[in-house]
Amino acid sequence: MTDPLDRIAAALERLAPPPPPAPDLSAHPAYVWHRGHLQPARAFTPLPLSELVGIEPQKATLLENVRRLAAGLPAHDALLWGARGTGKSALSKAAVAAVQAEGGNVALVEAQADALDTLPALFATLAEAPRAFVLFLDDLGFDAASDGRALRSLLEGGAEARPANTRLFVTSNRRHLIPRNLEEQASAINPRDSIDDSLALADRFGLSLGFHAIDQDTYVAIVRTYAADHGLPFDAAEAINWATRRGSRSGRVAWQYVVDLAGRNGKRL
Repeated sequence: MTDPLDRIAAALERLAPPPPPAPDLSAHPAYVWHRGHLQPARAFTPLPLSELVGIEPQKATLLENVRRLAAGLPAHDALLWGARGTGKSALSKAAVAAVQAEGGNVALVEAQADALDTLPALFATLAEAPRAFVLFLDDLGFDAASDGRALRSLLEGGAEARPANTRLFVTSNRRHLIPRNLEEQASAINPRDSIDDSLALADRFGLSLGFHAIDQDTYVAIVRTYAADHGLPFDAAEAINWATRRGSRSGRVAWQYVVDLAGRNGKRL
């Protein structure tokens, strides 16, 4: 007689949906790595680079890095760090889209920050493709140095390090990804060891691009650019008042104002 546990396991296996088929890695501009499966992104429509105002040096540096990657040349992993809403995520996606528009053979793969333990399986898949990939990890941060050691191995030196055709673009509000805790340093046998361990992860990135809080003139310039590109009326005083009520000036707040402006004027974005 069949073991009841075996029958239950077999029934559950029949009920479970089959894994999605592997996507064509040369057919889509962007993919999503979700629960150990790679899927084409439903839509990949990042902002044009021309609409990202006030971050010209960061744009030029990251764009050149993606071009090198797409051409099969040496390229860096990149850490984009700094203030909220200043264009870190938007630039990561826009740079890939810009190189694609130039004919570059590169795609974006977005993974959740909590999926680090599954990335070796993703790397094994991407390594076989005749194409370059930017693996995008958004809003990453660790509470302790030990939490970031897996990522350090993936970046450099581990047995499952990322393949030559793939580079990581990571965004974070923290420059060093791991907070430098003075109490932790004080409790260490050698305080310098604690600091070095925290900095070692950030040091693995060949590019470290800082994004800082913007002033009022830059905020207004961002709104003006958005409004002009979408055929919307521009009122600097109203845009400033929107930011004042939100208590923040950033590219994200500027876009939220433009969304509201477009809605009020009956225009689609």
